Amino acid sequence: MIVITNPIAVSNETNIIHSLFENGLELLHVRKPDYSETEMISFLTAVGSDYKKKLVLHSHHHLANEFGISRIHYTQKDRNTDLMIHNPAFKSTSAHSVEEFNTLENFDYAFLSPVHPSISKSGYVSPENLLESVKNRTNFSTKLIALGGISPENISETLKKGFDDVALLGTLWNSTNTLENFKKCQQVVHSF
Repeated sequence: MIVITNPIAVSNETNIIHSLFENGLELLHVRKPDYSETEMISFLTAVGSDYKKKLVLHSHHHLANEFGISRIHYTQKDRNTDLMIHNPAFKSTSAHSVEEFNTLENFDYAFLSPVHPSISKSGYVSPENLLESVKNRTNFSTKLIALGGISPENISETLKKGFDDVALLGTLWNSTNTLENFKKCQQVVHSF
């Protein structure tokens, strides 16, 4: 199970992130698209070096070496550019259709979204039923991660359809108790 940071700062965010790691979080995608380099350095410093092997950078990729981060996420736009020269140990990306996902090469995993109506982006839905489209998957060298509207209530159904894992964003950061909701999701994933 993967967690993606809220794009904007959250009250007590670093402490919440530490609690998530202490309760078994494997990977945290640091997605702060509007953060300046200074803000990103401050954020990564606050998260701390103890968790560097569990962090994935979405922006400011050049900071990866400085912080000992070996995981980079590439946007669709950045996939075929010089930004890929960092050649991290682990690479991820995002896709918005199974057809697009099937064309991916040299990525460890990719998010496919939105699988369900988004919790964090009101009105954001896929033009196709991605839960049903996943049966057309032909790419099995890249792990397929469900993103978008993932909650404790739909994780089992999502994984049964053929996804390798799920990623959480809105279900955690829009919750009144992020840690408790994380634990509920984690329990469902572990029971699957």
